[in-house]
Amino acid sequence: LIPQVPPRTEELSELYRELSQHPGLSTACLGPDLTTQYGGKYCSLYTEWSQRDLARAENIKFCRQYLLFHDGASIVYSGPVGACSEIKGELLSRESHSGTLKAVLRKVPGKEKEKEKEKQFLEVWDQNCKVKSIDLTALDKHGSVCDDDQFGCLAWSHSETHLLYVAEKKRPKSESFFQSKAPELGTSDEDAGQPKKEDAPLKGEQFVYHEDWGETLSTRSVPVLCILDIEGSSISVLEGIPEHLSPGQAFWSPEDTGVVFVGWWHEPFRLGLRYCTNRRSALFYVDLTGGKCELLSEDTKAVWSPRLSPDSCRIVYLENDVLGPHQQCSRLRMYDWYTKQTSMVLEAVPRHEWGAFPGIYCGALPGMCWAADSRRIVLDTAQRSHQDIFVVDTATGATTLLTADGPRGSWSVLTIDRDLLVARFSTPSCPPVLKVAVLPAAGHEAQAQWICLQDAPPVPGISWGIRTLQPPPEQEHPQYRGLDFDAILLRPTEGPTAQKPPLVVMPHGGPHSVFTAGWALYPAALCRAGFAVLLVNYRGSLGFGQDSVASLPGNVGTQDVRDVQLCVERVLQEEALDAGRVALVGGSHGGFLACHLIGQFPDTYRACVVRNPVVNIASMVATTDIPDWCLTETGLPYAPDALPDPAQWTEMLRKSPIRYVDRVRVPVLLMLGEDDRRVPPKQGLEYYHALKARGVPTRLLWYPGNSHALAGVEAEADGFMNMALWLLKHLE
Repeated sequence: LIPQVPPRTEELSELYRELSQHPGLSTACLGPDLTTQYGGKYCSLYTEWSQRDLARAENIKFCRQYLLFHDGASIVYSGPVGACSEIKGELLSRESHSGTLKAVLRKVPGKEKEKEKEKQFLEVWDQNCKVKSIDLTALDKHGSVCDDDQFGCLAWSHSETHLLYVAEKKRPKSESFFQSKAPELGTSDEDAGQPKKEDAPLKGEQFVYHEDWGETLSTRSVPVLCILDIEGSSISVLEGIPEHLSPGQAFWSPEDTGVVFVGWWHEPFRLGLRYCTNRRSALFYVDLTGGKCELLSEDTKAVWSPRLSPDSCRIVYLENDVLGPHQQCSRLRMYDWYTKQTSMVLEAVPRHEWGAFPGIYCGALPGMCWAADSRRIVLDTAQRSHQDIFVVDTATGATTLLTADGPRGSWSVLTIDRDLLVARFSTPSCPPVLKVAVLPAAGHEAQAQWICLQDAPPVPGISWGIRTLQPPPEQEHPQYRGLDFDAILLRPTEGPTAQKPPLVVMPHGGPHSVFTAGWALYPAALCRAGFAVLLVNYRGSLGFGQDSVASLPGNVGTQDVRDVQLCVERVLQEEALDAGRVALVGGSHGGFLACHLIGQFPDTYRACVVRNPVVNIASMVATTDIPDWCLTETGLPYAPDALPDPAQWTEMLRKSPIRYVDRVRVPVLLMLGEDDRRVPPKQGLEYYHALKARGVPTRLLWYPGNSHALAGVEAEADGFMNMALWLLKHLE
């Protein structure tokens, strides 16, 4: 028998192929100003984009270049230059301060015949050719270079003679206790073919466990700061960093006298660091001559994203409290290099108020965020269910919205240089587009005029809107009354279901995260496939003030679940939707909520799809890279040396969706990443076995080589197809 292809499979695969081709915009860099023969100014704009290549099953990077003609106050003319071209092997790149040199960290496959491992090269290019190519692997001064955005950096010295980067510390070679070497002819037993003493392998160290920094950072253990002397092609590993710190996000101090870096404490042991802006860390300065390390910030907070002003006088950085929610409303602080004083620029915002600054909820400041006056910075942040760009006066703390006159959606700063501002913009129905503006003079920022450089036509067949919901009095938080929340509803405007479509409910993960009104492939593709999609920003989401964040720990499994259910019931009452065909889709904490909802409200839903869901907090605490999350979100205190007592184990179990598994009746599709360190796949397996034992229709997809996000191109594409077919099958 020939297996039958489910109906609509070809249609869905073509739809996914079409929408997945829209590229994402990742970075932008402005070249130096040049002057025309008529006195006008222009500069180049280099941008990098990423795109899914389904045929190669990988994400590819490519570059596009533009010319900007400006008069210092406005963009006079702008346009693309030449065609796109793919970027291969580049891990990091950075232009020098003058714009005449460019450094590139490149990976190069080893020669297959000689069974060589992949190599890393550090290259220096001028305006005509490659002038240096240094084989870092052959020099063997350190391990692999950190190319991630957590520790990684590639920074030019102000003199443009040295490069600073972060790499893994070189690990001594090890061998078995019983390793033997045959002596070579003509040599004594003492020196027969033996390596130098400092390179001699250590016996008995083969299987020593080395801690790492968790999800997506499993190759990061002991980072070190490294400096390349370009002229001499020599590399030195910086000394003087305290042994209890892991350094990263480094840059040169004024006058190149030393290096400023963020140091994360890794004692008594490392916790997961990705998406966790609550890990103890501080700002440090290490002197290049004496090797002395100096603390620049408080050492009891969590800090990240330090940025040096153009006049080299001030450093701004973000700050959170240690532990507690992994993502919070952050503070903006500033360190004066010459007075050695630290000031508070912006405090955390308790509640969102329209017309006022919403607070800072970004994972990082833009790599270049300072205005030319070395007084103002630009940043993007969530404002409820939008994302906007603000300018901040670091002297007064005054903030101005730069996107007030622009379209509503999701704005992100890519770079600012000489007050030329480059941004990315998208909406749920419009893929990312490139925007540019000139930052107006202080006091006139609201007059910023945005120009679209690279347009992307809106995807047809999708309408969207944002609605605000107020919980009923009995569901109010006793300490944080008056909190509301949002949901973004996408509706199909074409096709047979447009009049009364089935509804797919998608709560976000985190839980302290947020859906902003930007482009997202899965919701857009589901909407085009005929589903209405409800993206719920329940209380505890970012962008609504710190009170909203603080209201959720201790109330997971109740407050967030009730918010989503209230939103679903309200939307079904007020919108033309098919209330008999409602499904849930969620990942991580969104999967936690989906599993809760099908257990607590089994009559509302007809199908469920979960990706790496949290199912049992009590069994997760001993296996995850973030055990503090399990206790914090349950409402319990976390300490590295404390073990949960029986009452705490009970409380974790009581707040978990596994508690309601006996009430689940709807078919459940599980998607698990084999390499997930955040919510290990045994969580999903535990739920799978519980459902199978109770006769609930269930299917499990297992993705090797994928971690928590299931972001591999093949896994993402396969996940969409299986999800859409599961929903179509069970919502018939």
